[in-house]
Amino acid sequence: MNSITNAQCKYAHWNGMNSPRLVFRKLTMKDADAIFHYASDPEVTRYVLFPTHKSMDDTFAFIQINLDKYKDEETACWGVTLKDTGELIGTADFVWWNVYHKKAEVGYCFAKEYWNQGFATEALMSLLHFGFFYLNLHRIEARCFEENIASMRVIEKAGMMKEGVLKEALWSKGKYRNVRQYALLQKEYENIPSYRDYSLFVQWR
Repeated sequence: MNSITNAQCKYAHWNGMNSPRLVFRKLTMKDADAIFHYASDPEVTRYVLFPTHKSMDDTFAFIQINLDKYKDEETACWGVTLKDTGELIGTADFVWWNVYHKKAEVGYCFAKEYWNQGFATEALMSLLHFGFFYLNLHRIEARCFEENIASMRVIEKAGMMKEGVLKEALWSKGKYRNVRQYALLQKEYENIPSYRDYSLFVQWR
């Protein structure tokens, strides 16, 4: 089994993972209320590409898209819950994954009441650790709108490095947006002290 096939097999058999304070799992339709709670909040969706959810139908459709991706073994959103309570507070995911070039993009979205508590940074660090350690990725990217200072800080706290600003690279919420581009290489990740003993327990099916 070559490295590419091995990485694909690992992703396909992923069945959840735990970081110090968070549990990552696949979404279910039972998560609809929790997702609608934050996905219908214009303040939360201000800096994301998906439109603000107007009804539960939007949320059910979002979940179904991810259920279909799970079935097809494609990259999809994972639910992020609090380890202590099991409450779903957001999602995190590999937005896309180029298997041949061993690179991917990561993303996340969290309910407003869980901002500024380090949860987004912990989720991002978990994705980076999983991607480099288990999927053997060479490069992982992250992007945020230029005006999204909070997300910029999360990405930088996780150790990713800014590569530049892409002018009017994405159309969102009625206008073109400048996008901050970040990346981290596997060899750079291996030299960051906070990742050397990073606690991430992965479950496989």
